[in-house]
Amino acid sequence: MWTVVEIGKKQYIAKKGDVLEVERLKNKGKIVFDKVLLLADGKNVSVGTPYLDKVKVKAEVKEEKKGKKVRVFKFKRRKKYQKEQGHRQIKTLLKISDIVAPKK
Repeated sequence: MWTVVEIGKKQYIAKKGDVLEVERLKNKGKIVFDKVLLLADGKNVSVGTPYLDKVKVKAEVKEEKKGKKVRVFKFKRRKKYQKEQGHRQIKTLLKISDIVAPKK
């Protein structure tokens, strides 16, 4: 069974036991996501309009870490102007513990 879940304006494919690297979340411990867009279990596929009712994804926050460094380099030719900056986004690692769906 797998789902497409919306976490912080982005969509992720989630299966039980997966570890997702998402944008920084302020929550700690266990989290329940109810914005599930799609649910598939081998034979049946359910698509929400826009979200599915009574379907939830339970996850556990494992850790926070910094992402890959992004370099920003600006320059203007023949003007002796150049500027370099770096940025590292903080990511949250989530382990999907369970997908709760009603029985059909």
